[in-house]
Amino acid sequence: MAAIAQRDVIKLLRDRPRLAVNLAFPVLLVAGLGSMLQPTVGRVTGLSAVTLAFTGVLAATLFQSTAAGMISIAEDRETDFSRTLFVTPVTRLTLVTGKIAGESAVAACQGICVTVFAVAAGVRMSGGQLAALLLPGLACCLLGGAFGLATVAWLPNQRSAMEIFQFLIIPQYVLGGVLVPLHGVPSYLNALGYAMPLRYAVDLTRAAFYRGLPGYHLVVSTGPAIDLAVIGGLIAVLMISGSLVFDYRERTR
Repeated sequence: MAAIAQRDVIKLLRDRPRLAVNLAFPVLLVAGLGSMLQPTVGRVTGLSAVTLAFTGVLAATLFQSTAAGMISIAEDRETDFSRTLFVTPVTRLTLVTGKIAGESAVAACQGICVTVFAVAAGVRMSGGQLAALLLPGLACCLLGGAFGLATVAWLPNQRSAMEIFQFLIIPQYVLGGVLVPLHGVPSYLNALGYAMPLRYAVDLTRAAFYRGLPGYHLVVSTGPAIDLAVIGGLIAVLMISGSLVFDYRERTR
């Protein structure tokens, strides 16, 4: 597990364009759209739109980075590196867990950079709030990794994985309440939002950050207990199913 995780971290350090792009997108969301939404969001909720966007974008960045990093499974399959891994006398679940651990470490580095930029952009947080983000951040990474594994395991090649991922991730940004909480939306959109895994990651992150603050009930829709239960269940189901499919496709290739 440690060796596989180390490989993904080294690949990130050598792939500087990927690192730059992955950092530029959340920075633009926090600084750009957060500032643009301030007049509306500030008037309705009385909260800082930039801070609100930061909590959602942080969760989305951790989730998306880990999920998208799992696309390298398709690349390893095309180059037959995955068959090299299958020689090792360990379970398939151990192999994919190492993969998720490595992509989670990569996502954590990006999350730290996003947090530093958010503070520079005017987001104010205490040491307690910063510490409270650690557990939700880990949950976002694990959920993203399990989601990415279960998706990529079914796809035949890297090109298909990259195209499908865009289709699966973009709706979650909209229906997951990444920039602003989903309050007052039509019931059918709210129902679709609850079908998005990212929504629970965003809600858990905001619940940890705004706990004890006046705007808590304005930004949290489901509650941390439900969020943790759903995230834990999704991680278990997606990890097991993704591992089984990955193992089956490799053995029958």
